[in-house]
Amino acid sequence: MFSLIAFISVSCQNEKKPAATTESIAEEKTEKIPTPSKIFTFPLGKKLTVATPSKKMEELYEKAKQDFDKNSKDLENIIWIGRRTAYLGKYDEAINIYTDGLKLFPNEPRLYRHRGHRYISIRKFDEAIADFEKATQLIKGKENQIEQDGLPNELNIPISTLHGNIWYHLGLAYYLKHDFEKAFSAYQNCRNVGSNDDNIVSSTHWLFMIQSRLGNHELAQEQLKPIRDSMKIIENQSYFQLCKFYKKMIPMKDMMQADGTPAGDAVKYGLANWHFYNGDGEQAKLDLEKILAGKSWSSFGYVAAEADYLKHFFQEKVSE
Repeated sequence: MFSLIAFISVSCQNEKKPAATTESIAEEKTEKIPTPSKIFTFPLGKKLTVATPSKKMEELYEKAKQDFDKNSKDLENIIWIGRRTAYLGKYDEAINIYTDGLKLFPNEPRLYRHRGHRYISIRKFDEAIADFEKATQLIKGKENQIEQDGLPNELNIPISTLHGNIWYHLGLAYYLKHDFEKAFSAYQNCRNVGSNDDNIVSSTHWLFMIQSRLGNHELAQEQLKPIRDSMKIIENQSYFQLCKFYKKMIPMKDMMQADGTPAGDAVKYGLANWHFYNGDGEQAKLDLEKILAGKSWSSFGYVAAEADYLKHFFQEKVSE
Protein backbone atom coordinates (compact mmCIF):
# COMPACT_ATOMS: atom_id res chain seq x y z
CA MET A 1 0.00 0.00 0.00
CA PHE A 2 1.37 3.41 -0.94
CA SER A 3 2.20 5.63 2.01
CA LEU A 4 0.47 8.82 3.09
CA ILE A 5 3.89 10.45 3.24
CA ALA A 6 4.36 9.87 -0.49
CA PHE A 7 0.96 11.42 -1.19
CA ILE A 8 1.73 14.51 0.90
CA SER A 9 5.05 14.84 -0.90
CA VAL A 10 3.36 14.75 -4.30
CA SER A 11 0.77 17.28 -3.18
CA CYS A 12 3.47 19.68 -2.04
CA GLN A 13 5.33 19.31 -5.30
CA ASN A 14 2.17 20.19 -7.20
CA GLU A 15 1.59 23.50 -5.39
CA LYS A 16 1.35 26.46 -7.74
CA LYS A 17 4.50 28.47 -8.34
CA PRO A 18 4.91 31.96 -9.82
CA ALA A 19 4.03 31.95 -13.51
CA ALA A 20 6.81 31.71 -16.06
CA THR A 21 6.76 31.27 -19.79
CA THR A 22 7.77 27.90 -21.20
CA GLU A 23 10.46 29.60 -23.27
CA SER A 24 12.03 31.24 -20.22
CA ILE A 25 12.04 27.93 -18.36
CA ALA A 26 13.85 26.20 -21.23
CA GLU A 27 16.42 28.95 -21.73
CA GLU A 28 17.19 29.36 -18.02
CA LYS A 29 17.61 25.63 -17.39
CA THR A 30 21.40 25.69 -17.55
CA GLU A 31 22.37 24.30 -14.14
CA LYS A 32 23.30 20.66 -13.88
CA ILE A 33 21.16 18.31 -11.86
CA PRO A 34 22.76 15.96 -9.31
CA THR A 35 24.33 12.76 -10.54
CA PRO A 36 21.69 10.09 -9.87
CA SER A 37 21.84 6.70 -8.23
CA LYS A 38 20.51 3.64 -10.01
CA ILE A 39 17.34 3.76 -7.89
CA PHE A 40 14.61 6.33 -8.57
CA THR A 41 11.69 7.14 -6.28
CA PHE A 42 8.75 8.26 -8.39
CA PRO A 43 5.48 10.05 -7.55
CA LEU A 44 3.65 6.97 -6.28
CA GLY A 45 6.43 6.32 -3.77
CA LYS A 46 7.67 3.28 -5.66
CA LYS A 47 11.41 2.73 -5.88
CA LEU A 48 12.39 1.86 -9.42
CA THR A 49 15.72 0.40 -10.47
CA VAL A 50 17.49 0.98 -13.76
CA ALA A 51 17.62 -2.27 -15.70
CA THR A 52 20.96 -3.74 -16.71
CA PRO A 53 21.58 -2.64 -20.32
CA SER A 54 22.18 -5.12 -23.09
CA LYS A 55 25.70 -5.78 -24.32
CA LYS A 56 24.76 -4.18 -27.64
CA MET A 57 23.66 -0.96 -25.92
CA GLU A 58 26.86 -0.84 -23.88
CA GLU A 59 28.95 -1.29 -27.03
CA LEU A 60 27.07 1.50 -28.81
CA TYR A 61 27.59 3.74 -25.79
CA GLU A 62 31.34 3.07 -25.81
CA LYS A 63 31.52 3.98 -29.50
CA ALA A 64 29.63 7.23 -28.88
CA LYS A 65 31.88 8.02 -25.93
CA GLN A 66 35.00 7.50 -28.04
CA ASP A 67 33.67 9.87 -30.69
CA PHE A 68 32.72 12.44 -28.05
CA ASP A 69 36.11 12.23 -26.34
CA LYS A 70 37.81 12.91 -29.69
CA ASN A 71 35.68 16.00 -30.33
CA SER A 72 33.39 17.10 -27.52
CA LYS A 73 32.28 20.21 -29.40
CA ASP A 74 30.84 18.38 -32.39
CA LEU A 75 27.05 18.63 -32.41
CA GLU A 76 26.44 15.08 -33.65
CA ASN A 77 28.80 13.68 -31.03
CA ILE A 78 26.96 15.58 -28.29
CA ILE A 79 23.56 14.33 -29.46
CA TRP A 80 24.67 10.71 -29.70
CA ILE A 81 26.52 10.54 -26.39
CA GLY A 82 23.39 12.00 -24.82
CA ARG A 83 21.15 9.47 -26.51
CA ARG A 84 23.40 6.51 -25.73
CA THR A 85 23.69 7.62 -22.10
CA ALA A 86 19.90 7.81 -21.82
CA TYR A 87 19.51 4.34 -23.34
CA LEU A 88 21.54 3.05 -20.38
CA GLY A 89 18.93 4.56 -18.04
CA LYS A 90 21.21 7.43 -16.98
CA TYR A 91 18.57 10.06 -17.64
CA ASP A 92 19.91 12.79 -15.37
CA GLU A 93 23.37 12.42 -16.85
CA ALA A 94 21.92 12.63 -20.36
CA ILE A 95 20.03 15.80 -19.42
CA ASN A 96 23.30 17.34 -18.22
CA ILE A 97 24.97 16.44 -21.52
CA TYR A 98 22.22 18.18 -23.51
CA THR A 99 22.36 21.17 -21.16
CA ASP A 100 26.09 21.53 -21.79
CA GLY A 101 25.45 21.12 -25.50
CA LEU A 102 22.95 23.99 -25.45
CA LYS A 103 25.66 26.29 -24.13
CA LEU A 104 27.52 25.64 -27.40
CA PHE A 105 24.45 25.38 -29.65
CA PRO A 106 21.69 27.47 -28.02
CA ASN A 107 19.45 27.38 -31.10
CA GLU A 108 19.66 23.67 -31.86
CA PRO A 109 16.13 22.13 -31.74
CA ARG A 110 17.47 18.58 -31.52
CA LEU A 111 19.07 19.26 -28.15
CA TYR A 112 15.80 20.63 -26.78
CA ARG A 113 13.92 17.69 -28.30
CA HIS A 114 16.13 15.05 -26.66
CA ARG A 115 16.45 16.84 -23.33
CA GLY A 116 12.67 17.24 -23.22
CA HIS A 117 12.23 13.51 -23.77
CA ARG A 118 14.43 12.72 -20.80
CA TYR A 119 12.62 15.23 -18.62
CA ILE A 120 9.54 13.11 -19.32
CA SER A 121 11.49 10.02 -18.24
CA ILE A 122 12.17 11.55 -14.82
CA ARG A 123 8.63 13.03 -14.57
CA LYS A 124 9.62 16.69 -14.95
CA PHE A 125 6.74 17.51 -17.27
CA ASP A 126 6.89 21.32 -17.02
CA GLU A 127 10.55 21.31 -18.02
CA ALA A 128 9.75 18.93 -20.87
CA ILE A 129 6.98 21.19 -22.15
CA ALA A 130 9.30 24.19 -22.01
CA ASP A 131 11.93 22.38 -24.09
CA PHE A 132 9.49 21.12 -26.70
CA GLU A 133 7.77 24.50 -27.02
CA LYS A 134 11.19 26.07 -27.57
CA ALA A 135 11.95 23.42 -30.18
CA THR A 136 8.71 24.14 -32.07
CA GLN A 137 9.82 27.77 -32.35
CA LEU A 138 13.25 26.78 -33.64
CA ILE A 139 11.91 24.51 -36.41
CA LYS A 140 9.49 27.07 -37.84
CA GLY A 141 10.12 27.52 -41.54
CA LYS A 142 12.82 24.85 -41.58
CA GLU A 143 12.82 21.66 -43.62
CA ASN A 144 11.97 18.48 -41.75
CA GLN A 145 14.59 15.75 -41.42
CA ILE A 146 14.68 12.04 -40.74
CA GLU A 147 15.71 11.13 -37.21
CA GLN A 148 17.96 8.10 -37.04
CA ASP A 149 16.90 5.31 -34.67
CA GLY A 150 19.00 4.49 -31.63
CA LEU A 151 18.59 0.82 -32.44
CA PRO A 152 17.40 0.30 -36.04
CA ASN A 153 14.33 -1.85 -36.75
CA GLU A 154 14.53 -5.11 -38.69
CA LEU A 155 14.12 -3.32 -42.02
CA ASN A 156 16.65 -0.63 -41.07
CA ILE A 157 14.12 2.02 -42.10
CA PRO A 158 13.84 5.03 -39.76
CA ILE A 159 10.17 5.85 -39.23
CA SER A 160 10.32 9.20 -37.43
CA THR A 161 11.32 12.77 -38.15
CA LEU A 162 12.62 15.65 -36.06
CA HIS A 163 9.45 17.71 -36.43
CA GLY A 164 7.21 14.72 -35.80
CA ASN A 165 9.08 13.74 -32.64
CA ILE A 166 8.99 17.27 -31.26
CA TRP A 167 5.20 17.54 -31.72
CA TYR A 168 4.65 13.96 -30.51
CA HIS A 169 6.54 14.42 -27.27
CA LEU A 170 5.05 17.87 -26.68
CA GLY A 171 1.60 16.30 -27.00
CA LEU A 172 2.60 13.55 -24.59
CA ALA A 173 3.94 16.01 -22.01
CA TYR A 174 0.71 18.02 -22.10
CA TYR A 175 -1.31 14.80 -21.90
CA LEU A 176 0.59 13.71 -18.80
CA LYS A 177 -0.36 17.06 -17.24
CA HIS A 178 -3.98 16.34 -18.25
CA ASP A 179 -4.00 19.44 -20.45
CA PHE A 180 -5.91 17.64 -23.16
CA GLU A 181 -6.70 20.61 -25.39
CA LYS A 182 -3.03 21.51 -25.84
CA ALA A 183 -2.13 17.83 -26.18
CA PHE A 184 -4.69 17.46 -28.97
CA SER A 185 -3.31 20.46 -30.85
CA ALA A 186 0.24 19.10 -30.64
CA TYR A 187 -0.80 15.64 -31.87
CA GLN A 188 -2.68 17.21 -34.77
CA ASN A 189 0.56 18.90 -35.80
CA CYS A 190 2.37 15.60 -35.31
CA ARG A 191 -0.01 13.75 -37.63
CA ASN A 192 0.14 16.54 -40.20
CA VAL A 193 3.92 16.12 -40.57
CA GLY A 194 3.71 12.31 -40.54
CA SER A 195 5.22 10.69 -43.60
CA ASN A 196 4.35 7.02 -43.12
CA ASP A 197 1.75 4.71 -41.61
CA ASP A 198 3.70 4.24 -38.37
CA ASN A 199 3.47 7.98 -37.74
CA ILE A 200 -0.24 8.02 -38.55
CA VAL A 201 -1.22 5.24 -36.13
CA SER A 202 0.86 6.59 -33.24
CA SER A 203 -0.60 10.10 -33.42
CA THR A 204 -4.12 8.84 -34.17
CA HIS A 205 -4.07 6.68 -31.04
CA TRP A 206 -3.47 9.73 -28.84
CA LEU A 207 -5.89 11.94 -30.79
CA PHE A 208 -8.66 9.38 -30.28
CA MET A 209 -7.91 8.95 -26.57
CA ILE A 210 -7.80 12.69 -25.94
CA GLN A 211 -11.20 13.39 -27.46
CA SER A 212 -12.62 10.35 -25.67
CA ARG A 213 -11.30 11.65 -22.36
CA LEU A 214 -12.91 15.02 -23.13
CA GLY A 215 -16.22 13.28 -23.73
CA ASN A 216 -16.28 14.18 -27.43
CA HIS A 217 -16.94 10.67 -28.68
CA GLU A 218 -18.13 11.69 -32.15
CA LEU A 219 -15.02 13.78 -32.71
CA ALA A 220 -12.93 10.90 -31.35
CA GLN A 221 -14.38 8.59 -34.01
CA GLU A 222 -13.54 11.14 -36.70
CA GLN A 223 -9.87 10.83 -35.76
CA LEU A 224 -9.92 7.18 -36.88
CA LYS A 225 -10.67 7.93 -40.55
CA PRO A 226 -7.07 7.34 -41.73
CA ILE A 227 -6.96 3.85 -40.15
CA ARG A 228 -7.10 1.01 -42.70
CA ASP A 229 -6.42 -2.68 -42.32
CA SER A 230 -3.96 -2.49 -45.25
CA MET A 231 -1.61 -0.03 -43.53
CA LYS A 232 2.05 -1.03 -43.67
CA ILE A 233 3.36 -0.87 -40.11
CA ILE A 234 7.05 -1.42 -39.37
CA GLU A 235 7.26 -0.75 -35.63
CA ASN A 236 4.08 0.60 -34.05
CA GLN A 237 2.00 -2.57 -34.04
CA SER A 238 0.66 -1.79 -30.56
CA TYR A 239 -0.76 1.56 -31.66
CA PHE A 240 -2.09 -0.02 -34.86
CA GLN A 241 -3.92 -2.70 -32.90
CA LEU A 242 -5.39 -0.11 -30.55
CA CYS A 243 -6.61 2.04 -33.44
CA LYS A 244 -8.24 -0.99 -35.06
CA PHE A 245 -9.84 -1.88 -31.73
CA TYR A 246 -11.18 1.67 -31.35
CA LYS A 247 -12.61 1.39 -34.86
CA LYS A 248 -14.18 -2.02 -34.02
CA MET A 249 -12.05 -3.79 -36.60
CA ILE A 250 -10.73 -6.32 -34.05
CA PRO A 251 -12.04 -7.55 -30.66
CA MET A 252 -10.30 -6.90 -27.35
CA LYS A 253 -9.32 -10.57 -26.98
CA ASP A 254 -7.06 -10.29 -30.03
CA MET A 255 -4.96 -7.51 -28.51
CA MET A 256 -1.32 -8.22 -27.71
CA GLN A 257 -0.50 -7.50 -24.08
CA ALA A 258 3.05 -8.73 -23.47
CA ASP A 259 3.97 -8.17 -19.83
CA GLY A 260 6.76 -5.79 -18.90
CA THR A 261 7.42 -4.41 -22.39
CA PRO A 262 6.85 -0.87 -23.71
CA ALA A 263 4.59 -2.25 -26.46
CA GLY A 264 2.63 -4.29 -23.96
CA ASP A 265 2.26 -1.29 -21.65
CA ALA A 266 1.00 0.81 -24.56
CA VAL A 267 -1.78 -1.68 -25.26
CA LYS A 268 -2.62 -2.14 -21.59
CA TYR A 269 -2.81 1.59 -21.06
CA GLY A 270 -5.00 2.06 -24.13
CA LEU A 271 -7.42 -0.57 -22.82
CA ALA A 272 -7.36 0.82 -19.26
CA ASN A 273 -8.15 4.23 -20.67
CA TRP A 274 -10.96 2.75 -22.81
CA HIS A 275 -12.57 1.34 -19.67
CA PHE A 276 -12.11 4.67 -17.89
CA TYR A 277 -13.77 6.93 -20.45
CA ASN A 278 -16.52 4.37 -20.98
CA GLY A 279 -17.46 4.60 -17.32
CA ASP A 280 -15.83 1.49 -15.85
CA GLY A 281 -13.50 3.13 -13.35
CA GLU A 282 -13.09 -0.04 -11.30
CA GLN A 283 -11.70 -2.02 -14.25
CA ALA A 284 -9.57 0.93 -15.31
CA LYS A 285 -8.06 1.09 -11.83
CA LEU A 286 -7.23 -2.62 -11.88
CA ASP A 287 -5.67 -2.31 -15.33
CA LEU A 288 -3.55 0.66 -14.29
CA GLU A 289 -2.34 -1.21 -11.20
CA LYS A 290 -1.22 -4.11 -13.39
CA ILE A 291 0.86 -1.74 -15.49
CA LEU A 292 2.35 -0.11 -12.40
CA ALA A 293 3.30 -3.50 -11.01
CA GLY A 294 5.66 -3.90 -13.97
CA LYS A 295 9.20 -2.70 -14.48
CA SER A 296 8.98 -0.76 -17.76
CA TRP A 297 8.78 2.52 -15.85
CA SER A 298 10.13 4.73 -18.62
CA SER A 299 7.65 3.48 -21.24
CA PHE A 300 4.99 5.99 -22.22
CA GLY A 301 2.23 3.56 -21.27
CA TYR A 302 3.67 3.25 -17.76
CA VAL A 303 4.19 6.99 -17.34
CA ALA A 304 0.63 7.71 -18.53
CA ALA A 305 -0.77 5.03 -16.20
CA GLU A 306 1.13 6.58 -13.32
CA ALA A 307 -0.16 10.08 -14.12
CA ASP A 308 -3.78 8.87 -14.34
CA TYR A 309 -3.50 6.77 -11.18
CA LEU A 310 -2.16 9.75 -9.27
CA LYS A 311 -4.98 12.00 -10.45
CA HIS A 312 -7.94 9.63 -10.17
CA PHE A 313 -7.13 6.79 -7.74
CA PHE A 314 -4.12 7.50 -5.53
CA GLN A 315 -5.89 9.40 -2.73
CA GLU A 316 -8.49 6.65 -2.61
CA LYS A 317 -5.68 4.10 -2.25
CA VAL A 318 -4.06 6.05 0.60
CA SER A 319 -7.28 6.32 2.58
CA GLU A 320 -8.11 2.60 2.38
